[in-house]
Amino acid sequence: MVLVADLLSDINLTANYFASDVYVHGTLELGLLENRRGDRLLALPETLIRAIYAGLDNETGQASMLVLYNCGLWWGKNFYTRFCEELSDYHHRPVSGLPMAEFIQALQQCWLTHGWGQISLDPTYRAQGFLVIKVQGSAFIEHAPKLERPVGFLETGALQAFFSELSGQPLHCVQTACESLGAEESCFVLGLPERLAVATAGVEQRLSHADIMAALVGEAA
Repeated sequence: MVLVADLLSDINLTANYFASDVYVHGTLELGLLENRRGDRLLALPETLIRAIYAGLDNETGQASMLVLYNCGLWWGKNFYTRFCEELSDYHHRPVSGLPMAEFIQALQQCWLTHGWGQISLDPTYRAQGFLVIKVQGSAFIEHAPKLERPVGFLETGALQAFFSELSGQPLHCVQTACESLGAEESCFVLGLPERLAVATAGVEQRLSHADIMAALVGEAA
C-alpha cells in the first residue's frame, strides 16, 4: 500500500514512461491514436466536450453535476488500475516497489499527457491530515458551463477514486478553488469524509481556498 503522506516529500523528479513524445503514437492515414502498449486512445475536441455538457444539461438539468462526479469516480478507479498496470509492466515490479520520485512524476506526466492539465501535490496541510491537489489547464474545467461555484465535478470524482485506491481508505474530495471563477489554479482537498464537511460548507458559502483551509485546520486543531 502506498501512503499518501509519502507522496508529499520534496523531491526532484526525472523523465518517465508517460512522456508524451514516446507515449502517444498516431497513424494519420487511419486516424488512430495508441499508447506505447498499443492500447487505443481517444481525442476529445473542444466541440465534443461542450456538447457533452450541453447534452447532460438537456437530459438531467441540475443532476448533471452528480452525473459528472459519478463518471469521475468510475473513471478514476479504472484510471488507477491502468496506471498501475502500465507502470508495473514497464518497470517489471509492483508499483509499491517504485521510488516515490518515479511514482509522483509518472502521475504528473500521465495526467498531462492525457490532456487533464498540470497536476501538483501541496504538502502544506499534511500534518493535519489533508492532501491538497492543484490542477492547471484542465479542458473539462475550461469548457464547462459557467456557474457561481467550482465546476470540476469530473476531476473531483476522479481524484477521489484514484487516491482512495492508492491509500487503501475511502477518502472524500472537495474542490475549493476553480479557474472558471478566476483562480490561478483549481484546488482539490482530499481527506476523510467526516473531516471535510467544513470544506463543503465553505464552498457553499463561497469562501476562498485559503479561508476554507484555515477553517479545516482550525477544526482539526
